[in-house]
Amino acid sequence: MLGDDAAGLSATNIARLTNEWETEYRAFQKRSLADRDYVYVWVDGVHFNVRLEDDRLCTLVMIGVRPDGTKELIAVEDGYRESAESWKTVLRDLKRRGMRPPIVAVGDGALGFWAAVRDVWPKTREQRDWFHKLGNILDKLPKRLQPRGKAALHEVMYAETREQAREAVTRFAIVYGTKYPKAVTTLEKDADVLLTFFDFPAEHWKHLRTSNVIESPFATVRLRQRVTKGAGSRTKGLLMAYKLLDMAQARWRRLDGAHLLPLVRAGIVFVDGVQQPRQGSKTRPRAA
Repeated sequence: MLGDDAAGLSATNIARLTNEWETEYRAFQKRSLADRDYVYVWVDGVHFNVRLEDDRLCTLVMIGVRPDGTKELIAVEDGYRESAESWKTVLRDLKRRGMRPPIVAVGDGALGFWAAVRDVWPKTREQRDWFHKLGNILDKLPKRLQPRGKAALHEVMYAETREQAREAVTRFAIVYGTKYPKAVTTLEKDADVLLTFFDFPAEHWKHLRTSNVIESPFATVRLRQRVTKGAGSRTKGLLMAYKLLDMAQARWRRLDGAHLLPLVRAGIVFVDGVQQPRQGSKTRPRAA
């Protein structure tokens, strides 16, 4: 975590810094969120090895974007295999500290998060992560067909309208449904929540399709975890993840199309990425 600055540090100084970081983390866990607003959030459960324990650490992470486009670390918590109960505990605590329901949450379909968010913030929209979904579908096709299958799925993912995306889903089902029904079922069962992004500004689509907002900064955390061959304890692993992400967020880029985030929070309707006029208004929608 300290890089070159660690040279010459004594064990006493390292212990002092670790204690300071733990104090920061405990304050982070208790801070009020009443003055914060997050329009979109990205969630994931990230696993680490713990040298002195048998079970791996599952770190529950949430990153949000504020109305000005600034991305911000919201939560880094210890969870149990990404279970719904673990996520409910996290979400209820965030709500107790004043966090408003986000408009959209983005995450992997395997997360217990979705059951939790329906309980705590039932109006929050679901957007499933396309990166994980692509892998899950392609795993159900033979390797020789995977490049072709991936191209067909990209026609869904990068369609310009929801109708075109639905047509691409149908084409995929026709081509692969007879011999590879599991691949088709994996796509069709989550089609609605894979296409949620069409109801939001086109400028935001690339951010909403995947959980790269978390995956990219967590690459640094994973690298440090490999270098240290795993944290010595669950507490130290959680602290390492928090501190590295906290340091990294100063370099995170603002969301593209940040000026549209207040409109999303205000409930302005978007259809296939294009802003619609308010009911009764004669204002023409902006060009896509």
